[in-house]
Amino acid sequence: MALLFSATVFAASDEKLDHDYSILSVFVQPSISFIGFTEREYFQDAIDTIYYGFKATAVNSAESLNVAKQDFQKVNFCFPITAGIQWQFREDQFLSAGIGFIYDNESVVLTDRKSNTHSYKYTLQGVPLFLEYRLALPKNFITLSTGGLFSIAVRWYWTLPGTEIYTTWGKLEAENSPFGAGFGVSVGYLFATWNNFKLYGDIGFNSISVKSNKPFSSIVPNGPDEKAKWNLGGIQLQIRGSFGLWNKPKPKDDDDDDDDGEGKKPKVKIIDDTKKDSIATTQDSAKIDTSVVQDSAKVADSLKTAVQDSAGTSPVSSTPAPQDAPKKSADPANVKSKGD
Repeated sequence: MALLFSATVFAASDEKLDHDYSILSVFVQPSISFIGFTEREYFQDAIDTIYYGFKATAVNSAESLNVAKQDFQKVNFCFPITAGIQWQFREDQFLSAGIGFIYDNESVVLTDRKSNTHSYKYTLQGVPLFLEYRLALPKNFITLSTGGLFSIAVRWYWTLPGTEIYTTWGKLEAENSPFGAGFGVSVGYLFATWNNFKLYGDIGFNSISVKSNKPFSSIVPNGPDEKAKWNLGGIQLQIRGSFGLWNKPKPKDDDDDDDDGEGKKPKVKIIDDTKKDSIATTQDSAKIDTSVVQDSAKVADSLKTAVQDSAGTSPVSSTPAPQDAPKKSADPANVKSKGD
């Protein structure tokens, strides 16, 4: 319930990432695992043998009715938890190291002919250490309409002391090989993020195969006498919550689509040359008007000087002008011919 609550809180964020910008981060990873432990049949056979033994010792039908049993689950279902550190050595490529704890306890109760109860159990326990390489897939390869990051991860496992099987009849410790115990592969998706916190959901398969120097017959009645081998892996669903301790600065606009500036009006600088031309024309007109006014003033001064000069050289006489002489009539004798 705490996991679902945290997922709901983180999913409330509308922040969508094209990349994981954490360089160094720590993570915790709770999981749901279906362990491929096929050797569970040894323990079920032991329970059946005990049950039929109780039945055989019943002396009457009433005691026979008191005998009852439970069967072991046919699926080993558990909740492993893992913690580790993650380093992004190149964009969208991560290396991680982590350690986990696997614990699966299976128990049943049998009732004998006198109604006494008997409890039997076996417990699978594992302490896996792993190295992981994770690659974030490009958005143009696979994506969802809601955004987020798809990634694929591969792991290599080792087992540490504490990897064992202990039962009602004994204990079986696993050998821890330095060459490793198995592998894992998963596909994940970043479905929620808030500041430096991120939640990935992964689904995948892993195989953690271990063995012991002891046989199963040392921990279960009528078990095989050869050296024991079993597997702690299987189908696994996990949720990884990580926190970035060292992060790259997130760019303001970082997407893989060539839509930068989409929906925004381009800033176009309009150069209006007419203003420059009008200013130049006005300046030229002002120069022309000034020169015309100056020329007009010079002409007016010249006219004024000429009038003064003419007034000084030809003064007006007060004597009345003589009357015009009478016109002479035309003398035919004085008239020349047209030819002349």
